Amino acid sequence: MQNVSLEPRPLYGIGTVARLTGLKPDTLRVWERRYGLGASHKSDTGRRQYTQADLEHLQLVSTLVGTGARIGEIAKTERKTLEMLLRNQGSQGLKALPATKPTVVFLGEQLCDWLEEHQGCIANVDARLARVPLAQVASAGFGELESVDTLVVECPNLSASALQQLSELTQSLKASRVLVSYQFGNERWLSELKEKGMLATSFPPDPAYLAFEISRSIAEKSTALGETNMGELVTTRPRQFSEEELSAARALKSTLECECPRHIADLIRALANFEEYSSSCSVENWHDAAVHSCIYAYTGQARWLMERALSAVLEERGGEFQAQLTRERSRRKEALDDAA
Repeated sequence: MQNVSLEPRPLYGIGTVARLTGLKPDTLRVWERRYGLGASHKSDTGRRQYTQADLEHLQLVSTLVGTGARIGEIAKTERKTLEMLLRNQGSQGLKALPATKPTVVFLGEQLCDWLEEHQGCIANVDARLARVPLAQVASAGFGELESVDTLVVECPNLSASALQQLSELTQSLKASRVLVSYQFGNERWLSELKEKGMLATSFPPDPAYLAFEISRSIAEKSTALGETNMGELVTTRPRQFSEEELSAARALKSTLECECPRHIADLIRALANFEEYSSSCSVENWHDAAVHSCIYAYTGQARWLMERALSAVLEERGGEFQAQLTRERSRRKEALDDAA
């Protein structure tokens, strides 16, 4: 039996990995050359890219090096051992552990192509792309992948055979949640999907809806029924820019001599503030939870997209942005000194 090829997503460039790990790009290059701690994925054009697993491994190594460990002694250490070393450091070490990402499999060539243009849907998840039709999966396997949290399947035509294949695949992967994105189907097959506990949406799926369903599947897995707050229901997207960085970006002008950096920074701040507010909204039942979870997920998605926009603006202004950031930090330090 030939296993289905699974492509990891998201993929990161060295600049993004440097920002998320706190390491300099030159340090990452040295670690790759000396210790093999580099990008494990290669694109069709030969470009090396970091997978989610690569990023999390580097975050663990970086944290341990920051606490006094020698890079040469831990570079070849497996992830489980690195996590154990951090746990042994107490509460601070536990906080530094990367959160376990839910596994989401996307099945179907057109679905995977569509997802390449909508990668915001898969932030904070360990996604695997299988560019094969549903009908071919029955004669293949998924290798070491034994279970998934969410399975998203492209199904051009809903039919009796398609539903049978979906049921078999769901059982094989022990999928906790299944979302079927279909092109043609009638009420009979949609009703049967619902009876099987599967969700259905037209193809291509709405990006915000898909992001919400993935977030909700995480919430349903980890949260018990009862009164809680939205911060416990939905996995939070970490902020990509600090307040200092937003202030520095706000002071820049774009190459078009407009106020884009300032406006985008203001939008990010506003969305982050509303996101924090919505995360504290108490809910007493799952009807309220669904509504508030939708608001929270959409807001987080919007903030993440605006952060992507700001990153694009700042890419060609790296030197100027760093200079402005230094001035902003100096200004804040002087303000704190004056206040003291």
